[in-house]
Amino acid sequence: MEPVRVGSIGLGRWGDTLAEKGRSAGLELVSCYSPSDRKLAFAQKHGCRPAETLDALLADPEIEAVLVATPHSTHADIAEQAAAAGKHLFIDKPFTLTVADARRAIAAAEKTGVVLQVGHNRRRQPATRQIKQLVDRGDLGVVHHVEANLSYPKGLNPRTGWRGDPAESPAGGMTGLGVHMVDNLIYIVGRPARVAAFSKQVIAVGTLDDVTTVNLEFEDGPLGFIGTSMVIPDVAMTAAFGTEGAAWNETDGARFYRQAVGEPERHEEPVDTLDTVRDELVEFAECVRTGAAPEVGGPEGLEVVAVLQAIVESAATRRVVELDEVRAG
Repeated sequence: MEPVRVGSIGLGRWGDTLAEKGRSAGLELVSCYSPSDRKLAFAQKHGCRPAETLDALLADPEIEAVLVATPHSTHADIAEQAAAAGKHLFIDKPFTLTVADARRAIAAAEKTGVVLQVGHNRRRQPATRQIKQLVDRGDLGVVHHVEANLSYPKGLNPRTGWRGDPAESPAGGMTGLGVHMVDNLIYIVGRPARVAAFSKQVIAVGTLDDVTTVNLEFEDGPLGFIGTSMVIPDVAMTAAFGTEGAAWNETDGARFYRQAVGEPERHEEPVDTLDTVRDELVEFAECVRTGAAPEVGGPEGLEVVAVLQAIVESAATRRVVELDEVRAG
């Protein structure tokens, strides 16, 4: 398959990661843009040419698609501009910060027929796939509860730049971390119906909330819990609990555990691992070439955004938020 020629927009740590992974995933980086001088070093490192402006990059006829890793609030505007220029879109999570912006981006992509993919990669971990298969086959019985936590201690060193701005990272770690777990649980048991959340600073380091907890009720019946903190040791866990058994993805996909009813404790089972970022970029290249729909496109990204928006609202108002009300907004 001929490599897809891409431009990178947003050249921080994650933009760098996407460029590195894309090289072996069927993408050829030809240009990059950032409003700062960072584009010069980025272009030299990755062997591409820097664009003087975003408009210049989007007008480049050699570029077929763009990788977007910019501040979250800019995603919808960039999506509209890129789609109007006929460029396919890979947008880092969260897709947007509001349902209204997500709908704008989706409408722009649909109008011009470009591929729109959102970077929710953790559902691709074989351990998460295995939990999904167990649930779908009924091997866990009736699923009553799902749970996830993605946390790290990096918040002990206050973040600078836009990632440390509460307007770009509402509900603390939910925006950069917890949305992955929202996507995992939706992938496993379907759409949530209601959300109740708490988010606060406990040790008051920096400007962001350092711990957020979320209770969810899913449309198909189960209840769920998501936790995220930026000041505790690394945690990366997704689990499902049913009337016949339970299953865990732990250590960010490196370990998989099961426990059947009647067993006194869980046991570890072998599980494959996968470079999930590279894997989603391989899919993006294939979708651009074939016209297929990506696993996580605009509608799937919007569902996560709706939950994030509901979390922010619930934490601020101290009430349960109905997801249908948010989706309709």
